[in-house]
Amino acid sequence: MTSSSPSSSVMRKLDVVSPVPADIDIANSVEPIHISEIAKHLNLTPNHYDLYGKYKAKVLLSVLDELQESKDGYYVVVGGITPTPLGEGKSTTTVGLCQALGAFLHKKVVTCVRQPSQGPTFGIKGGAAGGGYSQVIPMDEFNLHLTGDIHAITASNNLLAAAIDTRIFHESTQSDKALFNRLCPANKEGKRSFSDVMFRRLKKLGISKTNPDDLTPEEVNKFARLDIDPESITWRRVMDINDRFLRKITVGQGPDEKGMVRETAFDISVASEIMAVLALTTSLADMRERLGKMVIGNSKSGDPVTADDLGVGGALTVLMKDAIHPTLMQTLEGTPVLVHAGPFANIAHGNSSIVADKIALKLVGPGGFVVTEAGFGADIGTEKFMNIKCRYSGLTPQCAIIVATIRALKMHGGGPAVVAGKPLDHAYLTENVALVEAGCVNLARHVLNSKAYGANVIVAINKFSTDTESELNAVRKAALDAGAYDAVICSHHAHGGRGAVDLGIAVQKACENATQPLKFLYPLDAGIKEKIEAIAKSYGASGVEYSEQAEKKIEMYTKQGFSGLPICMAKTQYSFSDNAAAKGAPTGFILPIRDVRASIGAGFIYPLVGTMSTMPGLPTRPCFYDIDLDTTTGKVIGLS
Repeated sequence: MTSSSPSSSVMRKLDVVSPVPADIDIANSVEPIHISEIAKHLNLTPNHYDLYGKYKAKVLLSVLDELQESKDGYYVVVGGITPTPLGEGKSTTTVGLCQALGAFLHKKVVTCVRQPSQGPTFGIKGGAAGGGYSQVIPMDEFNLHLTGDIHAITASNNLLAAAIDTRIFHESTQSDKALFNRLCPANKEGKRSFSDVMFRRLKKLGISKTNPDDLTPEEVNKFARLDIDPESITWRRVMDINDRFLRKITVGQGPDEKGMVRETAFDISVASEIMAVLALTTSLADMRERLGKMVIGNSKSGDPVTADDLGVGGALTVLMKDAIHPTLMQTLEGTPVLVHAGPFANIAHGNSSIVADKIALKLVGPGGFVVTEAGFGADIGTEKFMNIKCRYSGLTPQCAIIVATIRALKMHGGGPAVVAGKPLDHAYLTENVALVEAGCVNLARHVLNSKAYGANVIVAINKFSTDTESELNAVRKAALDAGAYDAVICSHHAHGGRGAVDLGIAVQKACENATQPLKFLYPLDAGIKEKIEAIAKSYGASGVEYSEQAEKKIEMYTKQGFSGLPICMAKTQYSFSDNAAAKGAPTGFILPIRDVRASIGAGFIYPLVGTMSTMPGLPTRPCFYDIDLDTTTGKVIGLS
């Protein structure tokens, strides 16, 4: 395989109309190009992918092996200012920029984005395919089942959950000998053997014997009895639907469970550690190791219990073997998209997968562009992209984009609250340059923080129809004064790639002129508290306050040998601080750490700042009221 310049024949020119129609109407008005044509544009042959219908394909990891000697293209990450609850258009900007680079500037480009959860799709937020004339299509397939990755994660997660409760049940009802005999049964010849996964536990215990019959009674006890402390279990069941009534449940109430009632809960599927593992893995072998290392709780003596201790690491990998391959799709203008993974952006790092980015960088080659999106504002998404994702990938971005809107900046300048589902206040629909300028303190801090990683920073000002020239110019000036490499006004929602051509030109210059190496916010060998405090300082905090529970957890994880992992801060996306109502760029506050948890398989420690819900609820009027099927055409209607 070799990279080449893109063929313009695969690109599609859009006929845009004003006012901009509903997202689903735009998506349904465009007939997607057969995915084999999109693949051919990237020099992929049918041996490099598996088709999932006409418009989706799984790109195989073997592509990465074939191209390992090829040079990478430019790497661009899209973050944003601290958003309003309506979102400021990061996904739309990511797609619009790629359409500009591919369809108008004739560069080889791949968009790398997360797979959306069905929770928000049917809840209040809607889908995540972009918007207006900058979307990933088919939009309905993108927002719903796609190629089944989230379903695979759900099945894997729940298999592990079932294994935990089952093991506790069997250990409580059997002697060491009976338990061991069932774990290592004799074959027809009367011989017993360990399964492959059992050798991982034996090695952990320091037992080098390979014949089950050679174990002493003490070794049998250590091997067979995990002795899980039910109070320490952190693993929950998941489903990919918002359901507030599953935030707390009890299990084990059936008569056959012999009174083994335990309180637990459901999370939404994208909050599963298995999703974070998928996003951070670098190969099939690496994913197998990460899945096996996931810690589900502790033994009663305080030792971490893993998926491999339960014997289920290999089975989880089997369930995930197809999910590791990124899904190839396309934008409205025919530029290629890799959709892969979608970790919860609070308790995980909120970025799409490393393997998708690596494949894309090889496919576009030198002079090409890979544009990926980081979840939430840059204080969460870009920070985690740099300090977690780039640590594991070894990749260095040349350009970091910060998406800003007049609407959000007015809010940060002291404007009225912006509430999803309610009409915008008059202040957001009329010119108020002073309010915009006051809110630019938020933008300035994001620029300063993002520059510290070494990438050239560009501010993309996502233009709305109510924005005035004076307001837009005020943002551009504030961005440049803060040290941005450039600041560009964009209209990709209304005009597709044509509306982001200036942004594309700026990104190309920023990448070509990038000279600094990637700089991390903290070294991995620093203590857990030191790393937390380095991130808190970037928020503007003057200090950190730890609860008694957090102190105990930090001590426990340090003792267990996990202190060398990066930090994944779980806090509100609506403020630099822990207080969602504190807008602008607050300083001097104390950041409270309520609890500290760990995703050992994924590879990070996550401190909880305040309360994080991992199972969203449905509003009074969810999005599903508008979603239906046109039974004549078979097209989905009402998705947003």
